[in-house]
Amino acid sequence: MIKEKHTPTEIKLDGLALKGILTIPENATGMVIFSHGSGSSRLSPRNNYVANVLNECGLATLLFDLLTEEEDRIYENRFNIDVITMRLIDVTQWVQSQKESREMVLGYFGASTGAASALRAAAFFGEDIKAVVSRGGRPDLAMQELDKVTAPTLLIVGGWDQQVIQLNDKAYQALKSNRKLEIVPEASHLFEEPGKLEQVAHMAAAWFKKWLE
Repeated sequence: MIKEKHTPTEIKLDGLALKGILTIPENATGMVIFSHGSGSSRLSPRNNYVANVLNECGLATLLFDLLTEEEDRIYENRFNIDVITMRLIDVTQWVQSQKESREMVLGYFGASTGAASALRAAAFFGEDIKAVVSRGGRPDLAMQELDKVTAPTLLIVGGWDQQVIQLNDKAYQALKSNRKLEIVPEASHLFEEPGKLEQVAHMAAAWFKKWLE
């Protein structure tokens, strides 16, 4: 089945239904699953922008809400890396079970705290996850699992985001897989400066195209 852009979907897990946006371009063989940062959702404008660029490159994407509306009302849940990692693992298994996506090569795109859940889930799945990209992420929150990540990993940080650069450098040193740390000059944590998010999206697209095809 070919999905049009921004097709709403419902991911049904045990007793839960999570809202998502699934896009499968024609002839796509790779899919990127997004794990957003705390307080964000499938509607994140930055992640949707990146997803559009990936779609234009022929990659399928899935953006979804890591928490139900009820769970999201409990503020602490947004920062519970254990909970959101298990939710990402469950959704990845859902993707692997769907007729239209089960043959696809999978990667993760994680933003902010979502990068920690993406790396922890990548460690869990091993060779089943072929690439990870972190945007302004906190990979240091997955430090204990980083040596188990086999997926080639790209860490992207804004040049003005000094504290996060230091945390990413520590994570970079801990990773044993093929990895790269990219500093985007004159960019802040959210890459809100003109043209900076575009740079991030094209870096991510190049990384996924390299490893998911």
